[in-house]
Amino acid sequence: MPGREDVDDARIRDTSIRVVRVVALDYGARRIGVAISDLTGTLARPLTVLRPPAGPEAGLAAMAAEVRRLAGEEDSVGLIVLGLPRRLDGTPTDMTPVVEALRAPLEAHTGVPVVFQDERLSSREAESRLALRERDWRKRKAMLDAAAAAVILQDYLDARAGAHEG
Repeated sequence: MPGREDVDDARIRDTSIRVVRVVALDYGARRIGVAISDLTGTLARPLTVLRPPAGPEAGLAAMAAEVRRLAGEEDSVGLIVLGLPRRLDGTPTDMTPVVEALRAPLEAHTGVPVVFQDERLSSREAESRLALRERDWRKRKAMLDAAAAAVILQDYLDARAGAHEG
């Protein structure tokens, strides 16, 4: 008779249960922050910073390649959260239409649905979190975009969890 651990191990190995992760992208003119969720979809962590050549087309290509790379790993990518820039009062910035225009081509290039998440104050929040752990501003700056993507993703995951609870 199998023990409880054996049953749990078999369930975990069952390939009919498909676990997917959520990827967040914080698009910027020079750098793109990338973050990813854990397998439960509750925690976000910074992953990397992409530095494509200038222009939305190069940024789109870099983002699509990174999502395809992540989707090719053992645990697939089921959703992309794209940070949507807004001013503090909620009005669009100069970057808002650029980011909005990336949604459809990113979905087409990756085959993964894309949703927007308000990114107001995400960089400030990321900077304050990084400052608690890293005193060197150069090291913080190198990690900032990925940390901001993680803040955006965590905001999305928290809002989605709250919607499922209520």
